[in-house]
Amino acid sequence: MPIQEEARKGIIEICESHKNEPSPLMVVLEEIQKKYGYIPLEAQEVVSKEMNIPVAEIYGVVTFYNFFSLTPKGKYVIGVCLGTACYVKASQAVIDKFATVLGIKPGETTEDGLFTIEAIRCMGACALAPAVSVNGKVYPMLGVDGVVKVIDEYRQKEAALEAEEEA
Repeated sequence: MPIQEEARKGIIEICESHKNEPSPLMVVLEEIQKKYGYIPLEAQEVVSKEMNIPVAEIYGVVTFYNFFSLTPKGKYVIGVCLGTACYVKASQAVIDKFATVLGIKPGETTEDGLFTIEAIRCMGACALAPAVSVNGKVYPMLGVDGVVKVIDEYRQKEAALEAEEEA
């Protein structure tokens, strides 16, 4: 599906604002990711045309760095560490529980757009194993029994935001 004209213009503006920098690609991609939440192939094609960089090179950068995404992510990105220290402390069971409760697999987003589950190879929080992060907030030593509590915390936050908007 082609990107909307407004988004295309926004991407062109981002590219133009960094054209005279020595190595602008990463900055441009970061701004696109921040503004739109992901970098679809259509956006990469616009960047390619505007910056005269092959799409294959841009795609290589987007898929190499895990902070870039080709698909939209949920409002709350749940990262479950599967690094060695976390794995031996049962983080696989934790990610499986998140998947069961939310009805999605790692790498997917719930239909309501609230949650995305990601398997992270190492968070650098080995002493806190098993570690889980939600939008950067770390939940140390989170066992299977804590999964529903974490999800409920963010669902309650959303309910409060909705109530506030309605008031």
